[in-house]
This record gives sequence, C-alpha cells and structure tokens, in this order.
Amino acid sequence: MRTLYHASNSRSTAIVQLIEEMGIADRIDIVNVTIPRQDGSGSHDPKNPHPEGKVPYLVDGDDHIRERGAIITYLTDMFPESGLGRPPGDPQRGEYLSWLFYYQGVIEPVAILHFAGLTHPAIQASLRDYDTMLARLDEVLTAHPYLLGDRFSAVDILCSGPFAWFGDQMPSTPAIDAWVARCQDRDSVRITHQRDNS
Repeated sequence: MRTLYHASNSRSTAIVQLIEEMGIADRIDIVNVTIPRQDGSGSHDPKNPHPEGKVPYLVDGDDHIRERGAIITYLTDMFPESGLGRPPGDPQRGEYLSWLFYYQGVIEPVAILHFAGLTHPAIQASLRDYDTMLARLDEVLTAHPYLLGDRFSAVDILCSGPFAWFGDQMPSTPAIDAWVARCQDRDSVRITHQRDNS
C-alpha cells in the first residue's frame, strides 16, 4: 500500500485534504510523524523516511516522492478518474502544471518573504514581488471561480493554502478572498481539520 508520512497542521495537510477530495483514503496509509516546529516544539521522527525529516513524503513501493507539487502530480496522474488533475493529453495539462510550479516558485517564497518583511536587491531582481503575485491571482479569479476555470482542482487546494492558513496576515483581494472561502467550504477540509485536531 502507498504510505503518506504526515504531520498534523503542516504542509502535508494539503495532501491529506487532496486524498480525501479524491476519494482514495482507502488506498493510502497515512502515518503521523513528528517534525520540528517553528515554536521549538516537535522533533525529527525516526519513523519518517524523508531524507530531511520533512513532510509530506509519499512512498509507493520503491518510489519515494517529496514536495507537494510532485506528490499532487503523482497522485492525480495515478488516479485521473478523480477529476482533480489534468492528465497528459488534457488541453489544460500545461496550465495545471504551471500553477503547481507557480506555487512552489512564486507564491510560497514571495508570501514568506512578505510575511517576514525581508527585502534585498537580489530578491527583487530574482523573484516576483507580492503585488505582482496578487495581481496574477486576482486577474484569473475575477474571470473564473477557480484557477483552471469553472471546476475545482488540486491546484486550488495547493495555491489557496497560504491565504487560508495565514488569514488576514496575507493581504489579498475580494476575488481571492471569495476563492479561498469556496476552497475551504468543502467536506475534505472539514474531515482533514477534524483528523488533524482530534
């Protein structure tokens, strides 16, 4: 059986939500592990096989998958019938992959730098700024309810996460706020929240 190594209320929560949303919870064993937390709590867990002690980490036989975008691609390609991904050959495949990589390469680093109040000429020359990232999301979400159009997908789970997690600490727009509310008003979110906090 495939195994997901997960720590409650962490980056791996999005993958647990995805698993619930896809209806494949009976096909993946979710193993809770501890991780070091920013507040000093937690620790590396010897039962976590991730080479850096991080989560999420998916083990499928001899294959090991790390990083949320890679795990999302792997699972949605493995179970295309869920409709949450865009499989090879789908006309939205490129856009789907682009949003997964946009999250890793733009949304998360820009949001962290903005939250921490860090700036430097090298950062400004290398990364997009927060306002540019917001403008891109706002443009798409003003035109459509979800990032790929009218249908909720795995990229909505990943990309809406920081806005849901940090709330008012992440400046946004009305279109982004409405999108985050739609993404959070799902049974998979409620089930995952209950699991993580029980």
